[in-house]
Amino acid sequence: MFGKIAADVLGLSDVGSVIHPDNYNKVDSDDYVMHEDNEKSYFLIKSKADEYCFTNQALIHLDGTSAMSKKRTLRRYPYSTNPISNVALETAGTVDLDVEIKFTIGSAALSIDVNKKFIEQLKDLYKALLKISEINRENEQTLDYARQSLNLASTTLQQFHKGDFNIVEQFDALNKSAFTWLVDTHKQYRVKDFGAVFERYINN
Repeated sequence: MFGKIAADVLGLSDVGSVIHPDNYNKVDSDDYVMHEDNEKSYFLIKSKADEYCFTNQALIHLDGTSAMSKKRTLRRYPYSTNPISNVALETAGTVDLDVEIKFTIGSAALSIDVNKKFIEQLKDLYKALLKISEINRENEQTLDYARQSLNLASTTLQQFHKGDFNIVEQFDALNKSAFTWLVDTHKQYRVKDFGAVFERYINN
């Protein structure tokens, strides 16, 4: 009886379980959360072999080779450099025991099987990942517009006749200004902390 309860609480079955925040300190992935840098866990899925810890800054995946092996690979996917896309939630049929949440983060396509009793929590995660995906996409479009604008300004400058002004001085001034502007733009549109999104959608 105790073994079954432990399996339910800590996700020790083949399909994943959603871990309650009160038990985050009992799972291995908590050791890799950068608490020192204000990183915080918002959603955690655990099975016998794997752990998926969604923090405000990254997805931490402890990848087990099998349920019988203690050997594990740690992968960290910061949202700022690994945009989320292709988010999907596959609900359970009449005889299915699990539901499936699928998404791509960076170049990694992930599919996580979770016990269907956690469907309501998975819906929250689905909405949070979908929102992060939307923010990633919109910010990347804005950064692309910024790069196009910079290229246009550079091309326009090159078309002026050299005798009209000191081309070297003007190019140097444009380069310094463009660098500062592009750095500021990246800081604004390359979001590193999505805590506000998780707090809005995750209802543990």
